Amino acid sequence: MIADLVIPPGLVLIAAGFLLPFVKGQARSTIIVAAPLVALALVWGLPDGPVLTLSYLGYELTPVKADAISRLFATVFTLMTAIGGLYALRQDRVMELTAAFVYAGSAVGVVFAGDLLTVFIFWEVMAVASTLIIWSSTQPGAAKSAQRYAIVHLLGGVVLMAGIAGEIATTGNLTFTAMEANSLPRWLILAGFLINAGAPPFSAWLPDAYPEASWSGMVFLSAFTTKTAVYVLIRGFPGEEILVYVGLYMVFYGIVYAILENDMRRILAYTIVNQMGFTMVGIGIGTELALNGAAALAFSHIIYKALLLMSAGAVLYQTGKRKCTDLGGLFRTMPITTICGIIGALSLSAFPLTSGFISKSMVSQAAADENLMIVYLLLAAASSGVFLYAGIKFPWFVFFQKDSGLRPPEPPQNMRIAMYIMAALSIGLGIFPQLLYALLPFNVDYVPYKASKVIFQLQLLLFSGLAFFLLLGMLKRTLTITLDFDWFWRGLGRAIAREFDTTTTRAWGRTVDRTTRAAVRFVTALYKHHGPDGILAQTWPTGSMALWMTLFLAAFLIASFF
Repeated sequence: MIADLVIPPGLVLIAAGFLLPFVKGQARSTIIVAAPLVALALVWGLPDGPVLTLSYLGYELTPVKADAISRLFATVFTLMTAIGGLYALRQDRVMELTAAFVYAGSAVGVVFAGDLLTVFIFWEVMAVASTLIIWSSTQPGAAKSAQRYAIVHLLGGVVLMAGIAGEIATTGNLTFTAMEANSLPRWLILAGFLINAGAPPFSAWLPDAYPEASWSGMVFLSAFTTKTAVYVLIRGFPGEEILVYVGLYMVFYGIVYAILENDMRRILAYTIVNQMGFTMVGIGIGTELALNGAAALAFSHIIYKALLLMSAGAVLYQTGKRKCTDLGGLFRTMPITTICGIIGALSLSAFPLTSGFISKSMVSQAAADENLMIVYLLLAAASSGVFLYAGIKFPWFVFFQKDSGLRPPEPPQNMRIAMYIMAALSIGLGIFPQLLYALLPFNVDYVPYKASKVIFQLQLLLFSGLAFFLLLGMLKRTLTITLDFDWFWRGLGRAIAREFDTTTTRAWGRTVDRTTRAAVRFVTALYKHHGPDGILAQTWPTGSMALWMTLFLAAFLIASFF
C-alpha cells in the first residue's frame, strides 16, 4: 500500500524524457535543464527509510527507500543529467535525448529501490535506454556496437533474474540488503551486477560500445551503468573478497589497453574500466573507510570523467575526428577545451587539489589500514599508470604533439558552460573535500591532505610523467585496434560462424542434390509405369478384366473360410 503520496525522482526524469519529442525550441531546452533540478529537489525531500511500499503477488515491494548512500548516488545522477543535458542542448536527435533521460531516471530508480524486483525492472530499462543512445548515433560502427552491447546486457539481465528468482525460491525474501555470495542464486546476482560494472570477461563491451555514441551520448553513458553497478555492489556485497581480485584485474586491464589505444574516446572508455577497478577493490575490502572511498570515487568519477568526455566530445563535434593520429595542435584555437581536458585528466590521475585525490586515496588508505600491502602497492603502481595514459597521453596527443593543421574554433557556449561547471566541481571538491565527505554513508575522519600523502602522490605522478616523455617514441599510436576477451566473439566467433556457414552450405547443397536425384528417379519410374506408354496406362481387353476379377473374388472367398 502507499503510505504517503510521494513522487519518485526517477519517474520525473523518465516522464521528462517521453515529453521531449513533443516539444521544440526553448520549451525543450527548459525541460532538459529544469527536470533534473526538480528531481534533485525531490531527492533531498525524501526522508530516510521506506517511502513507498506496495504489495504484488503476495510480496511486499519497496520501490522507494532512501538513506545516505542512495541519496549520494541520486544526487550525482540528477546533477549529471542536468549538466549533461546543458551540454547536449544542440543535439538534434531527440531519440538520444529521450533515451538519455529514461536512462538517467532508471538509474535513480535503481538507487532508491528497496527490493530486488524493483532493482531488476529499472536495471532492464537502463539496458534498453542505453542501447538506444548508442543506436541513435551516426558513427559508422554504432549499429553493430549497439547490437553487441544489447546482447551482453540482456545476458546480464537474464543472469540477474535467474539469481533473483533463485533467491526468492530459497529465502522467500525480496528485500535488497547486504548478502554473502554463499549460494548459487547469490553468485548469479553478483555476476549480473559485475557484468554492468565492466568486470572480466565482459570488460570489452564498454570500450566497444561507448565510443560509438555521439559526441553527447557518451557523456551520459559514462555516468550511469557502471555507477549503478558500484551502488548495488556496495549495497549488496560489501566485503566480498573476490571483488578485490576482480578490481585489481580491471585496474591494470584499463591501463594496458589504454596505452595501446589510438582512438581518444576508446582511451577514455578504458579509463572507466580502470577507475571501476579501484571502486571494486574498495568494496571488496569492505571497511567503512573503504566503502566511503568507493562511493566517493564513484561520485567524483562521474564528474571528472564527464569533463574529459565533454572535452573529447567538443573535439569530435568541431573536427569530426577521434583518432590521436589525426589530431594535435588544437590548443592553439581551442584553449578552453584544452584546459578543461587537462583538469579532467589531472582529476582522473588523483592529482592533489582535485576530486580524484580526495576520493581515490581513501581506497588506498583502507588497504594500508587492513595490512593489505600488496594491494596497496599495486594500487600505487596503478595510480602512476593512470597518469601515464590519461593524465598525459590524452591531452598530449589530442591537444599538443605535432601540428595536425586543424584550426577548429571553441565549441558552442552551452558546451563550454557545461565544461566550466564540471571543472569547477572537480577542483572545488578537491579543495573542500568535506563537501563530499558530508554526503558519504559512514562518518568520515579521514584527512587526505597530510604532507606524507601529498608528497608520495606527487612523486608517483612526476616520475610517471618523466617516463612518458622518455618513452614518447614508443607510445606514438598507429591505426590499429586492440582486442581482448572480445576476440572470442569478434575473432574466434566469426571464424566459427564462417566455418559453420560454409559447412552447412555444403551439407545443404549435397542434401538438395541427393533429394533432386531421388525425385527424378521417382518421377521417371512413375512415368515409366503410368505414362502414355506405361503398362498401367494401356487398354486391357474386357475378357482379361473379367478373368482377373473372378480370380480376386475366388481368393477372397477362400480366405473367408479360414
